[in-house]
Amino acid sequence: MATVRAMREADVPAVSAVRVTGWKAAYAGMVPQSYLDGMTVEADTEQRRGHFDQSQEGTAQLVAVDAHERVVGWACLGPSRGGETTTTGEVYALYVQPSLIGSGIGRALLEAVHADALAHGYESLLLWVLQDNTRARRFYERAGYVADGAVQDDDYDGVSVSEVRYRRTL
Repeated sequence: MATVRAMREADVPAVSAVRVTGWKAAYAGMVPQSYLDGMTVEADTEQRRGHFDQSQEGTAQLVAVDAHERVVGWACLGPSRGGETTTTGEVYALYVQPSLIGSGIGRALLEAVHADALAHGYESLLLWVLQDNTRARRFYERAGYVADGAVQDDDYDGVSVSEVRYRRTL
């Protein structure tokens, strides 16, 4: 089983590896392959370092690590980006090393996100999931999240991809 702790700057390359491999595994067939092929761990690491250095109040980055302290999952949360109340947070990302999906790491990360959100004063959380990502949607629904009817489209290499918003009271 994995342990969840606060992300450290030294974790950035491993987090990027989990994120990029997670995108390529989870979103194949949902996001244009050209977009996925263009993702690199190196570019993501550079971007992630910038985000790590600019963390704002009310945000948290958590990692799940195995018994050898290797990063096997990552989650990020902070204030809602949708103009919600100050007591509404948002799960910006949650990724698990693809070969370990189904092992409980995602659940452990999400439980830690919930605890951290409460510690930051959030009373509810939002998150966005690709409409066609049924595996992720089932995962969040089992954790008590409910689709609230909001939908947004993001552009990936000229292709519009729909996301649905989920909400959960803590």
